[in-house]
Amino acid sequence: MQNNQYFSRSLMEKLKKWIDRREIYAIKGPRQSGKTTLLKMLNEYLIRKKGVSPDNIIFLTFEDRDILEKFSADSKEFIRSYIGKKKKERLYFLLDEFHYLEEGGQKLKLLYDLFENVKFIITGSSSLELAGKTAKYLVGRVFSFYLPQLSFAEYLGLKSQQMNNIYCERTKFLKDFIISGKDFLLEKDIFASDFKKYFEEYSIFGGYPEVVKTEDFETKITILKNIYETYVTKDIIELLKINKVSKFRTIVKLLATRISSLINFNSLCNDSNTYFQELKSFLSVLEETYIIYLLKPFYTNKATELKKNPKLYFIDTGLRNFAIDNFKEIGLRTDGGNLIENTAFIQLRINYSEIPIKYWRTLAKAEVDFILEREKDIVPIEVKYANMSEPKITRGFRNFLLKYKPENALVLTRGFCGQLKVDSSLIKFIPIWYI
Repeated sequence: MQNNQYFSRSLMEKLKKWIDRREIYAIKGPRQSGKTTLLKMLNEYLIRKKGVSPDNIIFLTFEDRDILEKFSADSKEFIRSYIGKKKKERLYFLLDEFHYLEEGGQKLKLLYDLFENVKFIITGSSSLELAGKTAKYLVGRVFSFYLPQLSFAEYLGLKSQQMNNIYCERTKFLKDFIISGKDFLLEKDIFASDFKKYFEEYSIFGGYPEVVKTEDFETKITILKNIYETYVTKDIIELLKINKVSKFRTIVKLLATRISSLINFNSLCNDSNTYFQELKSFLSVLEETYIIYLLKPFYTNKATELKKNPKLYFIDTGLRNFAIDNFKEIGLRTDGGNLIENTAFIQLRINYSEIPIKYWRTLAKAEVDFILEREKDIVPIEVKYANMSEPKITRGFRNFLLKYKPENALVLTRGFCGQLKVDSSLIKFIPIWYI
């Protein structure tokens, strides 16, 4: 494993791109996904690459109650105290954990309009705040970015540079296939066993940076416990003023047993002793604070689509596995298939963030795990993490292909490579770790 103080995050390249513009940067994402570290990396970049004086970069965290109280009392005077005589110099204010600030959007709008020489960069762990209450005051003034836990590519970058090099080369072909339909040929993978080991480890422990950086099993569990206890049962409850703590925790644990499945609202209400609107409120909180994701169905009739139940995925599988206290190897688990599908979803969401993802299911229960909705076409994706000796597809997948006639389709496998033509659709069978 690399011992760099900071390891590479793909979002850094986007942040560098517009760093000279005035617009505020709002970096949102799960607690402990690396936002604070990213700010420190940005600080270092500004000093070393852009030649900014360290005195012109002010790093503040609103977890510090003293700073939060002073900023809340008079934000203009607080910022002015740092500027002093540097009214014509470019300054950068890096404001961490911005979601703790009440009426943050209004205050930041005023500061942006008042101090033209200042670049504000904020982070937060709740999209309810940064994408909702804060953003509505900052229309035309803010660029928003999402920092997830480590992607599998970033994970490999920490574990093995050799594997990361191979991964980056091969995923480029796959991205061209998904985004533009460009054909490619993937030969048998001599590194399949290595990738399988890393991918399954990633599926079990997830992508929280501090978890990935340690090799010790007990330390990984301790870090996940800390994240779970402080984030799920403390931060969210305090930030969003949830007063039914026991019920909220129960719902999180119940959801953790039902990943990669359709949400059954009646069953969840009964098992948690919760009424429907209360459950919907809890689900919204969990989604807006990056614990779960509710995947909507694919239908050509959009009015119908809104009435169908979503599928449930956790944003981090390590956190999910802590909730059910199960860190067994994939081959020893009864939920191994669901866990692998959840990991595939995480990678699709990170690597194809600009493409809407849906799922497909009929009344007869024929289904396709994921549908990527490109502008002019769709790409159906099926997860089939089992031993394969030849390219085969399920009846439900075939039915979808014959009905919607997509140009390209994917089956994500446990190392098998191949292709198949069904009517006008070209199906590529590729190892799931390349998604």
